Amino acid sequence: MSATLEGAPTTDLAAAASRRGRWIDDWRPEDPTFWHNGGSRIARRNLIFSILAEHIGFSIWSLWSVMVLFLGPQYHLDPAGKFLLTSLPALVGSVLRIPYTFAVARFGGRNWTIVSALLLLVPTIVAAIVLEPGVSYPTLLIVAAVAGVGGGNFASSMTNINAYYPDRLKGRALGLNAGGGNLGVAAIQLVALLVLATAGKGHPRVVLAIYIPLIVLVALGAALFMDNLSSARNDRGAMREVARDGHTWVMSLLYIGTFGSFIGFGFAFGQVLQVQFADRFDTPIKAAYLTFLGPLLGSLIRPLGGIMADRFGGARITFANFVAMAAAAAVVLVASLTDSLAGFLVGFIALFVFSGVGNGSTYKMIPAIFRAKSRLAVDAGADPLAAQRAARRRSGALIGLAGAIGAFGGVLVNLAFRQSFLSYHSGDAAYLSFIAYYALCFVLTWAVYLRPSARRLSGI
Repeated sequence: MSATLEGAPTTDLAAAASRRGRWIDDWRPEDPTFWHNGGSRIARRNLIFSILAEHIGFSIWSLWSVMVLFLGPQYHLDPAGKFLLTSLPALVGSVLRIPYTFAVARFGGRNWTIVSALLLLVPTIVAAIVLEPGVSYPTLLIVAAVAGVGGGNFASSMTNINAYYPDRLKGRALGLNAGGGNLGVAAIQLVALLVLATAGKGHPRVVLAIYIPLIVLVALGAALFMDNLSSARNDRGAMREVARDGHTWVMSLLYIGTFGSFIGFGFAFGQVLQVQFADRFDTPIKAAYLTFLGPLLGSLIRPLGGIMADRFGGARITFANFVAMAAAAAVVLVASLTDSLAGFLVGFIALFVFSGVGNGSTYKMIPAIFRAKSRLAVDAGADPLAAQRAARRRSGALIGLAGAIGAFGGVLVNLAFRQSFLSYHSGDAAYLSFIAYYALCFVLTWAVYLRPSARRLSGI
């Protein structure tokens, strides 16, 4: 049974949204009367439970960043083997983001939030079953890969919430949704710290026991309090259109440098500390005291990137941010060469912070690009309303595609560390590769969006 909302008062909206299946057929957030007569309340309720679901999804996606801290000598794993365990969830999560984007249209935002939340039980329960000394390495790889289902939640959650809010409020709503999700990386590391400090490294199942009921509660909350929007459809045509646009691949490369760095460092930081400074982090708990700090600061500061981009321009902030990231990576490299733990921590935390700022500024660039293109189309004689609709469609498609490609950066970061420690017994080669990539990004940002040129898009 569906609900049709015709600018009804708040009580009618709430009653309609609670009918069987919780489908809403008429959703007009751009209509001020509709929005103030209950639409905003429904949108806010869905945003709250979307944030909770995405938060738990990020925690399970980064589960193996903390599980490896429990894998002591009895598991017979070297650093290269552990980095591969954290690479696989990043890879699977990045691939799943595209089908998860379309799942909202196919099943409904509420329905898919329930399903995607319950899917998180699979990697959690399976890990609880197999995680003990003597388990084979291929088994660990398979179980770690399954945790990638948590990485897809971001795409479906952002797609769903994007449909609830009017254009003037999308930035704030999506920022809260993304930031709340990213905090899941820091949250599970704090939980691991608590478990290590109390139960000890021999009890990784305690972490899993904490998250299993949380997953069930999130799925139950989505079932009771979220809604499906009939209008929240994905546009495969828009995805094909943006795939042919050169700006799509430029922005995807930039997002690899920002979000890819954030999630990659979030997965790898604890291991890097234990390997790079083995004499000072000879127990997992010593590393765990620090691993949560970077993801926490990077998540909390993400909205600042968007705010600064609103004021100074997304391209300018992104350019300056990549310069800062290259400088921070250089600090990490020098600290590694000189065995300076203080310098290493300062540089790495700066990388987390700047990756968070860059997450916000690059996402702000995407709608600005298509708004600029729509202005050019109108100047060339296109219908203004049609041009605006096309800009919104393509912006949404690029956000989904760039999010999937950007998440693949987490794989590259972990593989870079793995190869560096395998070949040179240090992370120095990985740090050099990060500096080179950030340099490529700030040169690309300047060349495409800031360099004076007749083809340059204005207002980016």
